[in-house]
Amino acid sequence: MNYVLNKENEIYYECGWSSDNALFLKLNDYRYVITDGRYTLEAKEEADAEVVEARDLVKKAKELILKHRIKKIVLDPVNWDYDSYIELSKAVKIKNEKYFSHKKRMIKSQEELDIIQTAVKEGAMAFESFINSIQTGIDEYELSYRFKEHLSKRGRRELSFEPIVAINENAAKPHARVSDKKLEKNDLLLLDAGIKYKRYCSDRTRTVFVGEKITMSKYQKFKDPKIQKIYDIVLKAQLEAIKAVKIGMEICELDKIARDIISSEGYGDYFVHSLGHGVGLDIHEWPYVNSRNKTKIQEGMVFTIEPGIYIPNEFGIRIEDMVMITHDGKIKVLSEEL
Repeated sequence: MNYVLNKENEIYYECGWSSDNALFLKLNDYRYVITDGRYTLEAKEEADAEVVEARDLVKKAKELILKHRIKKIVLDPVNWDYDSYIELSKAVKIKNEKYFSHKKRMIKSQEELDIIQTAVKEGAMAFESFINSIQTGIDEYELSYRFKEHLSKRGRRELSFEPIVAINENAAKPHARVSDKKLEKNDLLLLDAGIKYKRYCSDRTRTVFVGEKITMSKYQKFKDPKIQKIYDIVLKAQLEAIKAVKIGMEICELDKIARDIISSEGYGDYFVHSLGHGVGLDIHEWPYVNSRNKTKIQEGMVFTIEPGIYIPNEFGIRIEDMVMITHDGKIKVLSEEL
């Protein structure tokens, strides 16, 4: 299969190197990385492909396609701007395959699984170490700053994404932005974050009670009975979905299991996102755990299970762990508890 890629993680997956200005071409038995002069030396040292230097990457890609007399090439139309797409189409027939690289990367090798497990463990340890930095009287900005210090080991590693740190009613926004809201005793605090290890991501969410003692356990006790009731519903939905994971089942079934539990308690309208997503080089990748994805669960998959209930202007609760299907068929819940 002949294909062309233009996203950093997609290129890295193919050849072990990438930059913010590069293309990867697979043309019959030939593999090319096209990049500009700023990156050529580095690419030649690291890339498992022939490195071609060019100012106009698309023009050079067209030349190589014509040189090899390629008749058809696969690309992901989601990733390409209109002008580049049209230029390539002048040289070759394009076969559009949405999420081409994501689907190719959906089944992880053992080496990838080992790296992801390390990323998850390191990320979970950062959650634990952050506990001692949580103080009442400080706002979400300061909490987020302190959280990032622990996650990044004071700048020594990258984060999977900008962490979510949300208190009480701000937690009702699934992708809440930090604010000047201050943390007080007996508040609810939602934390969603991950770190990268060897470029692979981790992802974890905990919703915790800020009492005399703070814990990152999934088994929380809140003083407010309404919060406790809804927390227990979300926890049940997550645990039941995890328990149901098995090889060969359609992944949409997991979303239904969790959603049915939440809906049966009258909160279906407050579960406003899909149950989860794959995690790898990208924080969101295949397989997406939603009501439409009929992809069957297979060995080598890694995805999140993260149900949530969000009550506007009151509070939100989400609990998230990553699930791994090992190559010997075992179901592993990563970072559930350290």
